[in-house]
Amino acid sequence: MLKLGAHQSISGGYSEALKRINNIGGNCLQIFSSSPRGWNFAKITEQQIADFVAFKDEYKIDPVYFHASYLINLADDGRIGHMSKLSLIAELNLAPKLGIKGSIIHLGSFKEKNKLPIDEYLTHDRGQDNKYKVLIKNIKEILDKTPIDALFIIENAGNRKIGQTLEEISHIVKDINDKRVRLCFDTCHLFSNGYRFNNDKGLDLFLDKLEKLDLLDKLEVWHINDSRDEFNSGHDRHDNIGQGKIDIDEFKTLLNHPKTKDYPYIIETPGFDGNGPDKKNLDILKSFIGI
Repeated sequence: MLKLGAHQSISGGYSEALKRINNIGGNCLQIFSSSPRGWNFAKITEQQIADFVAFKDEYKIDPVYFHASYLINLADDGRIGHMSKLSLIAELNLAPKLGIKGSIIHLGSFKEKNKLPIDEYLTHDRGQDNKYKVLIKNIKEILDKTPIDALFIIENAGNRKIGQTLEEISHIVKDINDKRVRLCFDTCHLFSNGYRFNNDKGLDLFLDKLEKLDLLDKLEVWHINDSRDEFNSGHDRHDNIGQGKIDIDEFKTLLNHPKTKDYPYIIETPGFDGNGPDKKNLDILKSFIGI
């Protein structure tokens, strides 16, 4: 059965997000553990944990993922980097208690005015300014301090941040060298960076590239969003399915291809009424199944 869900608000408590996704016809879910715009770590009681697990089972919502704070920057060696580690350590320690698979994470930015290609970080010792080494060190520390059943899921970047290209992601995954590191690919972000697959052949080529880079077996979940911006624009602005610049055949191909149809798909669309990921977007995607 297709695993299709959405990011939903935790307003009123984590269990309310489960009710919301059930109400719009989704069967998997993404949530924040706390406000994504501040360093507010999750606070949840044992009763709230029990309620969440019970509702999750009742509604058959699985899998569920956290999405990490937007403030995260794991390439920072100052306060932001320290708070990023604390935030993710708290989140990944909470996840297994709730039956949540792990956290989907934007890694951050190297912050240079003219961003260096990642291979320059790998091949040149830039001393204290080597933010790539900081990135890898911080991720390894987070993994060391969190449970083995909580996944660290890297999301590809849609703009000028870490993880724009498959090659960048491959370097990072190899240097971390941990089985808990998985990947989330966002269709809008891929489109923004020059990746597209309007048919089976195009998707096969993309999957072949993932395999050559040793990334295919790391793929965990997809974010399925349309794009307000043109192909290869370098911009990250999500749109509702069918209202953006991505050819509708791309979504049909992805949802029906034998190698991709069984992954969980999470929408982060603005909503046709402007109120966030909605039933209409899910229903449109469901209508593509079997086409």
